[in-house]
Amino acid sequence: MIGQRKIGVLMGGLSAERDISIRSGEAIVAALADRGYDAWPLFVDRDVDLVLRQSRIDVAFLALHGRYGEDGCIQGLLELLGIPYTGSGVLASALAMNKARAKEIFRLNNLPTAPGYVVQSDSGEDLLEMHGSFGFPVVVKPAGEGSSLGIRIARDELELEAAVEQALRFDDDVLVERFIEGKEVSVGILDGKPLGAVEIVPKRGFYDFRNKYTSGRTEYHLPARLSPERYRSALRLATLAHDALGCEGATRVDLIISERGNEVVLELNTLPGMTPTSLLPKIAHGAGLSFEDLVEETLKSARLRAHGHRRDRRAVQVTFQGPERRTGFLSDAH
Repeated sequence: MIGQRKIGVLMGGLSAERDISIRSGEAIVAALADRGYDAWPLFVDRDVDLVLRQSRIDVAFLALHGRYGEDGCIQGLLELLGIPYTGSGVLASALAMNKARAKEIFRLNNLPTAPGYVVQSDSGEDLLEMHGSFGFPVVVKPAGEGSSLGIRIARDELELEAAVEQALRFDDDVLVERFIEGKEVSVGILDGKPLGAVEIVPKRGFYDFRNKYTSGRTEYHLPARLSPERYRSALRLATLAHDALGCEGATRVDLIISERGNEVVLELNTLPGMTPTSLLPKIAHGAGLSFEDLVEETLKSARLRAHGHRRDRRAVQVTFQGPERRTGFLSDAH
């Protein structure tokens, strides 16, 4: 029952996205408390294993972003501790977080992505020789960071070298992709089903960290301004990307719809921002889900994925309270 299950909302973490994570976590705790759950904020640092053992939570709601929180590390720890958690499992989280590896999976599944190559900090190769006749402009981004941290657009060789140098401060691997002109669209996925798509229009430049998190710098169009056919195609492509990486729970897939009308997958976020003004909640609202509804539905998907736990058919039962009282299961036996 609701009073018997203790939910820990993991927030903070060790990545450059710590502040964003805390904002997400605080919003989630408030939403769960509003629905009557016994929710507790758990701030994640290098002592997270001790915190988890001492807190004795029954379920972990992950509000972490970036390295160590979104890349499979915390998911693996929770598997070892036997604590069901929200979001994707270890493998899907790791694949989605590494943009270069995710692109390989997308290509293997015949999903369109922008052409690109990886620059490694210790490769010893000459950058300009590697770039060769690849052309400009290009998008340069750290392979394993989120929130558009370290991302730049390079239009010539000098800008390329500067952009790669900056990106290497965030990650040892840097992804260089061909810049594709078009509409930037994000699709929200919940439990394998698309909720809708929002179009993102920065007033200046591209959708970098500053435009993403500074009020008034970006316009959002919900639903995205696409033809019905193109809109359905974008939702389908995002769902295929979600499935290709083996993702679960709530995710956000970022696409570019080119001027020719072709869709290209940019990346997939397994733990998207969950403040009331973040993209996924915006999309959910357009689908008729309040922020509290979205949080509650995400909680319902929490489970363990390791084979040892699958043999244990116990389920964590939670009574959900809302406009209509209903019962769901947080099961480690799916």
